[in-house]
Amino acid sequence: MARAPLMLILLFILAFACVNCSIANTKKIVGLYELKKGDYSLRITNWGATITSLILPDSKGNLADVVLGYDGIGPYINDTTYFGALVGRVANRIARGRFVLNGKPYRLFINNGNNSLHGGHRGFSKVIWTVKEKMDGDYPYITLYYHSFDGEQGFPGDLDVYVTYKISGPYELSVHMNATAIDKATPANLAQHTYWNLGGHNSGTILSNTVQIFASHITPVDASLIPTGQIAPVAGTPYDFLQPTTVGSHIKEVSGGGYDINYVLDGSPSPNGMRKVAAVRDGRSGRAVELWANQPGVQFYTANFLDNVKGKGGHVYGKHDALCLETQGFPDAVNHPNFPSQIVNPGEVYKHDMLFKFSF
Repeated sequence: MARAPLMLILLFILAFACVNCSIANTKKIVGLYELKKGDYSLRITNWGATITSLILPDSKGNLADVVLGYDGIGPYINDTTYFGALVGRVANRIARGRFVLNGKPYRLFINNGNNSLHGGHRGFSKVIWTVKEKMDGDYPYITLYYHSFDGEQGFPGDLDVYVTYKISGPYELSVHMNATAIDKATPANLAQHTYWNLGGHNSGTILSNTVQIFASHITPVDASLIPTGQIAPVAGTPYDFLQPTTVGSHIKEVSGGGYDINYVLDGSPSPNGMRKVAAVRDGRSGRAVELWANQPGVQFYTANFLDNVKGKGGHVYGKHDALCLETQGFPDAVNHPNFPSQIVNPGEVYKHDMLFKFSF
């Protein structure tokens, strides 16, 4: 009997996924899982280790989902926006999909013009992760695992990857990512790619949101969004968010239709490895968030490429309807020796921690 195309099989499996339940094929399990603490709840699918919703109150006690996404899991399969996904093995862009490591050249899958983006056409956002543990209680969490094989999308070596999403305190979300190189040196740079709109996923643009980014420099890019290798100050430019500033204040002065740039974070991490990355406030709802992380950079992206995307409840998302704050290593670091290294040697562990503190 002829074998059905893999995509049709996956669509059939995902069509029946539901909250706190899952369905297995012969090898994998796909599901939608909920973490909840009072009126604060988070939903995650192990398709791409993706955050599909986060619900919390506003200043008047009204609940809203502040994460852009889709109804059900099926639409995430062919999604090109990376809504809520964990992206890797190397997040962001690698120029021409090429790099040299320990004298050996590597060629990656090209999926963004002439470049590799977010790990290639089948990066970590396009695979089924294994649910290793899920715990309820005062501080509920879920841990997901993926084994990336040697040569996957062109990257060297086997890599064991884990991510834990946890409600770590009242209206807090912690994200802990780690990856262990098994047998070869490899670059590793994971990023959490949630699209946030603190007014609610269907509330329109984020241009009136106030943003503060604790970074005095950026890594400028060329026309294809590849870093030039420079590290440039933000002072006197539209990229200056050192003081709280509305997103729309200078967005028309930025090329490319909006912000999509890596910020070089100021200062050194605290003793626990974390530093304050950014703060965002939505004046309409009163919701706000502080982001802390242990990485050297953060990609600030204002959903410039969203165009008529049908999302939850039939709402259609458009340009600037969300913002992303993706803590990360610097883009294309494998081709810029002056950037912090992303190379993980055999037996070493890459660690990436994030903490979102919501208020209203």
